[in-house]
Amino acid sequence: MFKNKTLLITGGTGSFGNAVLNRFLHTDHFKEIRIFSRDEKKQDDMRTALQNDKLKFYIGDVRNYDSIERAMRGVDYVFHAAALKQVPSCEFFPIEATRTNVFGTQNVIDAADVNNVAKVICLSTDKAAYPINAMGISKALMEKVAVAASRNLKSTTVCLTRYGNVMASRGSVIPLFLNQIKQNQPITITDPNMTRFLMSLEEAVELVLFAFENGNAGDLFVNKAPAATIGDLAIAIKQLCKSDNEIKIIGTRHGEKLYETLCTREEMIKAEDMGSFYRIPADNRDLNYAQYYSEGEAAIATIEDYNSHNTNRLDVAGVKALIQQLPEVKEALS
Repeated sequence: MFKNKTLLITGGTGSFGNAVLNRFLHTDHFKEIRIFSRDEKKQDDMRTALQNDKLKFYIGDVRNYDSIERAMRGVDYVFHAAALKQVPSCEFFPIEATRTNVFGTQNVIDAADVNNVAKVICLSTDKAAYPINAMGISKALMEKVAVAASRNLKSTTVCLTRYGNVMASRGSVIPLFLNQIKQNQPITITDPNMTRFLMSLEEAVELVLFAFENGNAGDLFVNKAPAATIGDLAIAIKQLCKSDNEIKIIGTRHGEKLYETLCTREEMIKAEDMGSFYRIPADNRDLNYAQYYSEGEAAIATIEDYNSHNTNRLDVAGVKALIQQLPEVKEALS
């Protein structure tokens, strides 16, 4: 599928882009991988560290259509990972989250359409399901933009993936805890009963690849993942590091939920169980309003959403077994 093809990764210097490169850079998949981002420093660091002729770098911003359109010329596939992802900063700057996550996604899809890209996978987040914060709301609208566009594209297939917390990704809590232990500072947690899905970067890549192989226009793919409380996660890291650092509860931050949802009730009613994944087909109703107001869905009242409170819950031992495989944790323990 990927032989002699060209891949573009928006936001490609981030954690997901690095995971994709670890997977494909030294294989015969893809004749060219393009990294598109606005951060010149991170691009230069990546170029210097990897020194691979297969990699091509494009400075630009998904907010600017011309820059993404030029980078898209000759591309076969797109992983759209560029986004504003930090919940607190999006709370204070919601219009900036909208410009990147919503209008930026529309620019990516429009540029892909113009350049006859075969497939675009847009990366979303569990915070887009029942969103209560600006980041989640902007990502939920990004999903709507992608699904709406997918109905009208002739040569480009647009699909979506939605996943929970990626362990040890930039800005996530595991690197924070490890650094606090290293600096002999208190381990700060918001609410010990807060639950989050736990998945690795490799699993995030697998989800995107599964969407590539199985996705129809407008499909949303979710991977089934275990979860844990933030309290158990902090205790697990303390035990692995043989640390006696104090755990300090600082309270819930702007826009945080007690638990995250990967599939809403409304989505679960039509979700297709594909083993390790759920496939949620696009809503194919048109603007015939009778289908919205006259023909409801009675079964929806009996369906539960799929969230981090009702998925497989790991205890401290289970969390330790999971996270000690992470390279960042192995490095800290060494």
